Amino acid sequence: MLSPKRTKYRKHQKGSKTGVQPNSTDLRFGQYGLKSLESGRIQAKTIEAVRRAITRKLRRSGQVWIRVFPDLVVTRKPAEVRMGKGKGSPSFWVCRVQPGQILYEMDGIPASLARQAANLAYQKLPLRTAFVEMQ
Repeated sequence: MLSPKRTKYRKHQKGSKTGVQPNSTDLRFGQYGLKSLESGRIQAKTIEAVRRAITRKLRRSGQVWIRVFPDLVVTRKPAEVRMGKGKGSPSFWVCRVQPGQILYEMDGIPASLARQAANLAYQKLPLRTAFVEMQ
């Protein structure tokens, strides 16, 4: 699964969920893409599951780019542990997603196949998404 090799801090704070990076709203690599319509967090295992679904649908023809990376660690405390005693241990990695951000890109395939792959990806993601094409 995806995770950073090194991080400056072992545990992160939640932080704010506002703003979108201007360089992540346009198609850069492929002809077709999957764009998020709302903000949220996507787990590393979800990113990998969507990648597998898209690749299987395309039957390894064409090319797929993943435009998101899980760089934020989420901590959890074990079940039935009393309050206090510090923050929990790192549990999994997530990626923050903002509205309008491109999540996946595809190229080298027909539009109908790309639309079907995007539909499969949409069903696995925890956010509403839209299929976009290069103008």
